[in-house]
Amino acid sequence: MGDMFCFQCQQTAHNTGCEGKAGVCGKKADTANYQDDLTAALIGLARAVKSEKTTKAADELMMKGLFTTVTNVNFYNETINKLTAQINQEKDSIAKGTKNYDVKKIWDDDEDIRSLKSLILFGLRGIAAYAYHAFVLGFTDSEVTNFFYEGMYAIGEDYGMDKLLSLVLKTGEANYKCMELLDKANTESYGTPVPTEVPLTIEKGPFIVVSGHDLHDLKLLLEQTKDKGINIYTHSEMLPAHGYPKLKEYPHLKGNFGTAWQSQQSEFHNIPAPILFTTNCLMPIRQSYADRVFTTSVVSYPELVHIGEDKDFSPVIEKALECGGYDENHPMTGINGGTTVTTGFAHGTVLSVAGKVIDLVKKEKIKHFFLIGGCDGAAPGRSYYTEFAKKTPMDTIILTIACGKYRLNDLKLGEIEGLPRIMDMGQCNDAYSAIKVALALADAFECGVNDLPLSLVLSWYEQKAVAILLTLLYLGIKNIYLGPTLPAFVSPNVLKVLVENYNITPISTPEEDLAKILG
Repeated sequence: MGDMFCFQCQQTAHNTGCEGKAGVCGKKADTANYQDDLTAALIGLARAVKSEKTTKAADELMMKGLFTTVTNVNFYNETINKLTAQINQEKDSIAKGTKNYDVKKIWDDDEDIRSLKSLILFGLRGIAAYAYHAFVLGFTDSEVTNFFYEGMYAIGEDYGMDKLLSLVLKTGEANYKCMELLDKANTESYGTPVPTEVPLTIEKGPFIVVSGHDLHDLKLLLEQTKDKGINIYTHSEMLPAHGYPKLKEYPHLKGNFGTAWQSQQSEFHNIPAPILFTTNCLMPIRQSYADRVFTTSVVSYPELVHIGEDKDFSPVIEKALECGGYDENHPMTGINGGTTVTTGFAHGTVLSVAGKVIDLVKKEKIKHFFLIGGCDGAAPGRSYYTEFAKKTPMDTIILTIACGKYRLNDLKLGEIEGLPRIMDMGQCNDAYSAIKVALALADAFECGVNDLPLSLVLSWYEQKAVAILLTLLYLGIKNIYLGPTLPAFVSPNVLKVLVENYNITPISTPEEDLAKILG
């Protein structure tokens, strides 16, 4: 199938692109090329829908197809090609003879066009993940769905810079609506999150580790493991599940296993329990735990047991009982040696004490807010975020989202009049919570969001972070610090536009950046 080209994630080779036989993430060239074929078919589907009209099957395939191509979701050619065939079949049933698009044309295009089309495509992939999580809970939004088609159609057209730039911002708007939808889906299904301290020690006896983002899968597993003597532990982006009242009702939802996704190969080494991957963040599997990994939803990997749409988790449960867990309580720690972490400070909680927060700001007891979060990854430069948090003054509050929080969420940084200085707002999609809080504060102080004592210090890794960045730009939020490196797919000219209009700044050192922010 020839060599690959992929530059959609932060760890891409030499910060220019993965080429040749395999990517840094472990994705082989044939898999990358099959994902391009899948993307080509989705553009074909968008063309068919534009000439006729959409179907429910097309909507689901569009969402699933985009989600499947997010970094670290699917390494399995068979399931990718099967999905491409389904998309082509649906496309032909809507408008026979509609042509797919050769995705390699994007990679070979003028660098600025390539850059803008990449921002739209990668943003759409991120939105599709959120739309899918809402979809499994029975929530959809026609505006979001329609934009998948509009955006994918545009990628196959010869549009100029101005038109593509406006679509980049429209991608951010669509993601804002989608995060709002998912927030509604999660809170209506599981209640409004409440602050919760989560232990990192694994209790003795059989257990299952659940990774990924899909609360629906976690709920089904909790239900199926009731009274079976098996404890359930969250991993990585599943940690915020502990804050939801309807999930907290299960006494066997015990704590959190390990740290962020990129440490899984060492943390899962010889683990005496199965791991269920509900959505992305799967890394190539090592032999020392290969027989204990199960996938479900859009996650797929060769030779692993996949739990299908019936969501019968019996094989996972049987494996947990067979492995037996640890003989004694097994203490684990966060990246900085802490033994517990806290979550559950979503907008419902923070805004319920908004009066107190506003009062503390007026009295100058809180002088600044930092949103430090995003995706984590393996780059050594990511220790920046830990150091930055440690160096923030005692009269500042740190809000965290996504698995970037693992760099700092076990630090004990004290309180301000009963409010913890670190508040975890949840998963990456809970950037919506941070935006809600920022808008409410701006309202209370009768100023714009950019006039607030609020700084966003973001780490990015994959396409959901791209979607969130585009949302912040759509909302006109400026002065964002972004790292550990700038995206390889942002061309110098496109970066110039972002810097001039939004003052996006690459991170430097914690000391320099803090001095700049706090003047």
